Amino acid sequence: MTQLGFSGLLTEADTANGQRQLDKATAHLPGAMAEALPCYRRMIERHHAAMSATDIDKAMSIREDAHLLAAKLNGGTCGIIAGPDAPGCILERESAAAPGSFPLWGQAGDFILTAGTMRVRIEMCGMFGIGSTSCLFPGFHAHAVERDRPFLSETGFRTFLGVSGDLVPGLTPEDFARAVIAAHVDRELKGRLKAIEPRHR
Repeated sequence: MTQLGFSGLLTEADTANGQRQLDKATAHLPGAMAEALPCYRRMIERHHAAMSATDIDKAMSIREDAHLLAAKLNGGTCGIIAGPDAPGCILERESAAAPGSFPLWGQAGDFILTAGTMRVRIEMCGMFGIGSTSCLFPGFHAHAVERDRPFLSETGFRTFLGVSGDLVPGLTPEDFARAVIAAHVDRELKGRLKAIEPRHR
């Protein structure tokens, strides 16, 4: 019979304590994907309402709950968005807005909007995006729709992460993306768009 050394006993105790803490923190959340999907969709609706009402504390609390839900589905281990079959990726993908439609706050989406003279395809991140538990606003990727016309970059692509600003009542994700792009053109590009290089068209 193998005996654990003192350090092994401590590691085992830490693991057990961590599991107990996770079990306690996630007791109100489902542990199977079939129940987790409708739960996550309700989280998105509640998160959208909180953001629309500028209740930042509530919105951030809901995001934390979403991450706890994915962690519970993942058996309490890291890697909740490690690949397409990871719980966070499944929840986000299966709860995304219909292609072409505007998402709710906290919902992943893929849509086209007009910003100034540009038509831009926006890939909006949901509650599992980079910095989602530390940054108020979601990250998004901007793609040129008309690649023969000037854009935000020579590649026809630009990512916006960690954007800061004031949350105002009624602000929508599409209005947010449009405002961020307009500010980037004004401040960073000094009002001058860039021609997309031929190799990126």
